Amino acid sequence: MKRTHMCGDLRPQHIESKVVLMGWVQKRRDLGGVIFVDLRDRSGLVQIVFDKDINERAFTLADKLRSEFVIAVDGIVKKRPQENINPKIKTGDIEVFAHDLLILNPSKTPPFSIEENLKVDEGIRLKYRYLDLRRPDMQRNLIIRSMATKAVRDFLYNRGFLEIETPMLTKSTPEGARDYLVPSRLNPGKFYALPQSPQLFKQILMVAGMERYFQIVRCFRDEDLRADRQPEFTQIDLEMSFVDIDDVIKLNEEMISYVFNQTLGVEIKTPFPRLTYSEAIEKYGTDKPDTRFGLELVDVTDLVLKCEFKVFRTAAEKGGLVKGINAKGCGSFSRREIDSLVDLAKEFGAKGLAWVVVEDESIRSPIEKFFSQKEMADLIERMNGQPGDLLLFVADNPKVTNFVLNQLRQKLALKLGLIDAKKFNFVWIVEFPLLEYDEEERRYVAMHHPFTSPVEEDIPLMEEQPLKVRAKAYDLVLNGVELGGGSIRIHSEDLQEKMFNVLGFSKEKAKEKFGFLLEAFEYGTPPHGGIAFGLDRIVMFLTGSENIRDVIAFPKTQNATCLMTQAPSEVEPKQLEELSIKIHENLK
Repeated sequence: MKRTHMCGDLRPQHIESKVVLMGWVQKRRDLGGVIFVDLRDRSGLVQIVFDKDINERAFTLADKLRSEFVIAVDGIVKKRPQENINPKIKTGDIEVFAHDLLILNPSKTPPFSIEENLKVDEGIRLKYRYLDLRRPDMQRNLIIRSMATKAVRDFLYNRGFLEIETPMLTKSTPEGARDYLVPSRLNPGKFYALPQSPQLFKQILMVAGMERYFQIVRCFRDEDLRADRQPEFTQIDLEMSFVDIDDVIKLNEEMISYVFNQTLGVEIKTPFPRLTYSEAIEKYGTDKPDTRFGLELVDVTDLVLKCEFKVFRTAAEKGGLVKGINAKGCGSFSRREIDSLVDLAKEFGAKGLAWVVVEDESIRSPIEKFFSQKEMADLIERMNGQPGDLLLFVADNPKVTNFVLNQLRQKLALKLGLIDAKKFNFVWIVEFPLLEYDEEERRYVAMHHPFTSPVEEDIPLMEEQPLKVRAKAYDLVLNGVELGGGSIRIHSEDLQEKMFNVLGFSKEKAKEKFGFLLEAFEYGTPPHGGIAFGLDRIVMFLTGSENIRDVIAFPKTQNATCLMTQAPSEVEPKQLEELSIKIHENLK
């Protein structure tokens, strides 16, 4: 038999056609003289009818079929009787009467059903990933991922980009996360690193005159995992010469819009709104704001500097922040519901959560006694409080205050049903700080990476007031999740050297870590900039998945292990000897 059609492609126009189908048995039903089999392949399901009167041999063989047997069927497409039409599947108007059957391969009973929306332990799914990937929703995820990848390539090819591969075995450089190291057999005692990103190579490609580069590339970071993070992940990586921030942002808005249109048929309006980093932190407490709903943060620090409430006043006097959220209409919350919010704030790191319920002629609050009538009126006015509102306040250092209120904001939005799951709210975050101070290392570190260009007018501040320097950096955020980020790069050797000085890199250390890049910069480097998107995160939005592992064919667990292959694993002593590596006695 030679396959003529995919199961899910058959339609009424194929009625009376002779077809050969191949796939997996989804379900078998024996009604005596007739056996019905749902046959499944990647395209969908079709019902096969084995009638004893049509072919007794095929009917007898069909009696042996079980779930996940791989079969080939030769038959004729027929119209289903009106009462048997199944509108839930694409092939519900027709069925195939089998004239011949070939069992290509039997199957053991699977450890779980091959069906959508499966409720089974994820560890079992990952162990039997080849079965998990047979499920229609998982196949749909990978099909959408493939469509998205193709859309990216089509868009960038049409915009003059070259797809260029960069090395997987490269040099270990200080880029933020921990490197995965690969020992070199030919160079004992020396190591390659798997790339955290192709950052240095794509800048070298701009020096090389490629002008527009992209790559859909695997990247590796040895860091603690969470629901939306994997040790190896895929980036849409691109770089452009002779551009500024607006050029990069405009092109990438158009690309993202194109990808969503090609995969989901959704029209995404451009341009996307922009928020500066300071605006995002002020209004939302995070540089990854979900803008699908309000509940914006309000700073009341200046109003509480002289109040009698010691928690507020002390935080304000010590340079901290007192900020609040107006939970509109939540004044009807019970005391138990309010106390649960207080407990939640403490879980997120706050020392407590102050609250005020605004009523028609008065207020209700455990902190009311610490405020004069005017102070409380000013506080309510700043918060735009109306009767029926619940005002929530956190007082702490800026980092804690913003983090806690951002977490509360999200929890409240879910509780109040304020989030439209069908909405795609994109926002660019721009004007990030170039540097931040690392208390552990007692030095300045780059917020993005050491090659991010400062805003020109802030360059004089780099040595005296480095924390005030803004970066030519930009992140694209969708519904509270960072999809990707990039920057205009430093292309001047002098400015790069100044950046290294601020970061505490001596000339010798800079040369040791980035010598090949710095040397390349001596040979005529164009202004350039780019961005990298997490393809896995984009596909999560395209598929509506909540777990990044559901959009990756063979993901790792949160312990960075593969349950299917049992990687990582021990290796033979001879292999270690060839690499000049010895396992520490404690690990044995």
